[in-house]
Amino acid sequence: MYQLLLTKRYLTSKIMPLLAALAVALCTAMVIVVWSVMGGFLVMLINSGRTLSGDVSISWPITGFAHYEELIKRLEANPEIAAAAPVIETYGLIGLPDGRTETVSIKGIDGPSFSRVTGFEDTLYWRPINTPTEKDTTRADLRLGKHDLWKQLFEGGKRLVRTEVSKSDRKPIDRPAVVPGISVSGFNFREPWGFYPGLPFIRTTEGAKKPVDMFMLPVDGTVTLNVLPMDSKGRAIEMVARTFPVANEFHSGLYEIDHKTVFVQLGALQDMLKMNRAETIDRSGPTVVISDDPSKEEFVTPVVVSEAPARVTNVLVRSKRESYDTADADRLAVVVADIYREFAEAHAGKVPEPSSIRILTWVDQNRTMITAVKKETALVLFIFCFVSLTAVFLVLAIFWAMVSEKTRDIGVLRAVGASRSGVAGLWLLYGLAIGLVGSGIGFTLAYLVVTNINGIHEWLGQKLNLYIWDPRVYYFTRIPSQLDPTHVVIVLCGGLLASCLGALWPAARAARMNPVQALRFE
Repeated sequence: MYQLLLTKRYLTSKIMPLLAALAVALCTAMVIVVWSVMGGFLVMLINSGRTLSGDVSISWPITGFAHYEELIKRLEANPEIAAAAPVIETYGLIGLPDGRTETVSIKGIDGPSFSRVTGFEDTLYWRPINTPTEKDTTRADLRLGKHDLWKQLFEGGKRLVRTEVSKSDRKPIDRPAVVPGISVSGFNFREPWGFYPGLPFIRTTEGAKKPVDMFMLPVDGTVTLNVLPMDSKGRAIEMVARTFPVANEFHSGLYEIDHKTVFVQLGALQDMLKMNRAETIDRSGPTVVISDDPSKEEFVTPVVVSEAPARVTNVLVRSKRESYDTADADRLAVVVADIYREFAEAHAGKVPEPSSIRILTWVDQNRTMITAVKKETALVLFIFCFVSLTAVFLVLAIFWAMVSEKTRDIGVLRAVGASRSGVAGLWLLYGLAIGLVGSGIGFTLAYLVVTNINGIHEWLGQKLNLYIWDPRVYYFTRIPSQLDPTHVVIVLCGGLLASCLGALWPAARAARMNPVQALRFE
């Protein structure tokens, strides 16, 4: 009982212990805030990475594989799979309206099925909106007006078509179109309030200014894609170029994707890469005689005509599970592998063998990026935890001074019968109380900072012109943050442990004091 009474008295009557509690609070708050922001960044990065990749991918690059329609039917018949979609992935060049040519990743997709597997439809940027973004206080966002135009572009973007009026009969026709990333063109520069206002002109190769309608829809409204088809053995055939109108632009939230990716209609890319359904001619058969008259014998080689099925390089698969993690992805990959094995047996010799096909989860596809962020998070946490060790030494120094100051009190306690363990327990309990108070204050401070971090950042920008997280530099309009209960508990326990460790040596010193010498202490 005396331990609790003395702990309360020391805690409320001395300023030095409160300084120790403040150190624990600041260290606790610092680690929680850093872990929450880095953890939120990692979660947002993973979610953005999954947006356009599905949960599992069946891949055979460059030449692709056939009979993918049947494979998709087999996949969608499985109760664990919600949908599957064909995709062609290749690299090529894009010719932009201002004369520039950029290297891009080109993906041929079927818009509706691709949206069922991924979040493609949600990434389309140019769409009608009714309320401005949080930072758009002047309602300068172009999407707030011209709702008919934005609706038309949004619908066209979902199907990767551009609706135009025929010059002959004035009827609307749908042309296959492209949907590039929001940063592919270089025309879009995001403002500090988080949206893309577009540019009223583009600069040509001669240096002159050319007026444009808006963003990636200039006067002619087209870009040129250049791809290199390959034969079945991976040999280049010839460069193919085709001009497409721009239907919309997508915004995934990952700069590397939005800067270097262009979506185009699956059928159009199949045609450019010679991967569409076509007839093949085989002249390798033996020659035959077609005349009974020796003087008129003719030898010909029969021509065998067969149909080559269309091919794709990837089939993306989406799970039916709402909550999805790494373990779920691995389980789904096993299910997909079993389905592909049965599919390959049914088409033996016509599709890649199960042992050579690539079946990758979304984690496998983004492993390099995810691993890099995880390592950076671990490194930053290690540095801040190392810095937080100062709290241990500060508690030790303060408690060491307090033990010296309270030497006579310790002598009185020992003289009236307090044991060595009782005296040591008093100081350890005191350290625990410091840890509880400091950790509690630190958690409260961290909670207020994390939940209001964007408001604090906005205030710093407006009052002090200090934009630590400038949307024009970083690709997210808001600072990501996520308070993970597990992480909070770990940090709070660390604060308690640090306080107890700091009090351990002074507690041992107090316990070893001779009561007679302690009573004589001046």
